[in-house]
Amino acid sequence: MRQIWKSFRALYFASLMMLIGSGLLSTYLALRLAADHVDSLWVGALMAANYFGLVLGGKIGHRLIARVGHIRAYAACAGIVGAAVLGHGLIDWLPAWLFLRVIVGLGMMCQYMVIESWLNEQADAKQRGMVFSGYMIASYLGLVLGQLILVMHPGLGLELLMLVALCFALCLVPVALTRRIHPAPLHPAPMEPRFFIKRVPQSLSTVLGAGLIVGSFYGLAPLYASQQGLSTEQVGLFMGSCIFAGLLVQWPLGWLSDRYDRALLIRCFAFSLALAALPLAILQKVPLEVLFISGFFCSLVQFCLYPLAVAFSNDHVEGDRRVSLTAMLLVTYGVGASIGPLVAGVLMKLFGSHMLYAFFSFFALVLVWRIRPKAVTNLHQVDDAPLHHVAMPDSMSSSPLVVCLDPRVDEQIVQEQMQSPPHPEAEPEPEVELEGEPTPPEDPDAGREQSFTEARP
Repeated sequence: MRQIWKSFRALYFASLMMLIGSGLLSTYLALRLAADHVDSLWVGALMAANYFGLVLGGKIGHRLIARVGHIRAYAACAGIVGAAVLGHGLIDWLPAWLFLRVIVGLGMMCQYMVIESWLNEQADAKQRGMVFSGYMIASYLGLVLGQLILVMHPGLGLELLMLVALCFALCLVPVALTRRIHPAPLHPAPMEPRFFIKRVPQSLSTVLGAGLIVGSFYGLAPLYASQQGLSTEQVGLFMGSCIFAGLLVQWPLGWLSDRYDRALLIRCFAFSLALAALPLAILQKVPLEVLFISGFFCSLVQFCLYPLAVAFSNDHVEGDRRVSLTAMLLVTYGVGASIGPLVAGVLMKLFGSHMLYAFFSFFALVLVWRIRPKAVTNLHQVDDAPLHHVAMPDSMSSSPLVVCLDPRVDEQIVQEQMQSPPHPEAEPEPEVELEGEPTPPEDPDAGREQSFTEARP
């Protein structure tokens, strides 16, 4: 691990600085608007705009990198993001802040794509799991450190915006000074939404629910904590402990996921989230100890939903479609994370801050109702299922290219699907079997192999 960290420390440092800036910016804006007594609807709208920019950047980033190259694209986006961050301090008009948040999200997604494609290019096939783990640690650590800055600097002046801009300036240095050649240009993988909606509906429902919950958490949890009477330092500690819980739970989650039915685990964790959020959803004024303990346990389970859904969906999709699956999952998550803060913000405005965790509890119960575990023999699973669980980074800190680092996905398939130009003729949509339905008697491998062969240029 030490050798891997040494080999990739420049890219890990770039990721660390980006996530410090991103995590600090989200919490700062929520606290700044709370101090100005702005409606929670605006706070939710700002986070929704950020996720909308992330989704938009997933489409634009490929074209930008293909046109000007990885280093130029990264440098340009880092400069634009830094300027957009400073723009928050120059303009107090909230509609302009919405536009700036879209720009920040779009630019950061392009930066994620550059870093992840570069990590994949440099990582040996046997090291991808360790490289992936290092990237995930750097991402979560950056989000935690971004919150702890508020503990050391509780003032909500322009100094914090300058610190965020400083982080985005520093993340530019290791990439700009690299002596390595550019990674090969990557093409966007086809999403095939109709196929995946039919094949993995329960996984997509879980990812959508995770986006609704986690997106609302990042945007509105600082506002909730502030309205509970916490100081800026205590809000930073609260957010830092909750995000740290997300990192802490990933490895035990992998152990459970490899030994028990994943659909059952999703249902259990969703029910646990509904119970853990209940004290914060009911009490108008929460004691400090209860707030920290309940918030920590809520985060322990809410950050489990997305990784479990990814693992569960990969169990039901053939290897040659897992690149497209990742793109579909991230877009679905982004849609949920764009809608969630808006809806939760409206509820907080109308009924009080405690409605944030009532929102979490409600959608957790929806997932309990939606997910229907069945016997493994009755599930449509691919030949190599169940796949080994791999801890996934938070979707706020990854791009569709994160699949390149996933050791479960065959490297040759990644190269063929994402580096080869698409076939000029549209491939007919294959027949699909529903997730959770019995497998038909025909051999599914024959049709799959034929369609994959015909898709090659």
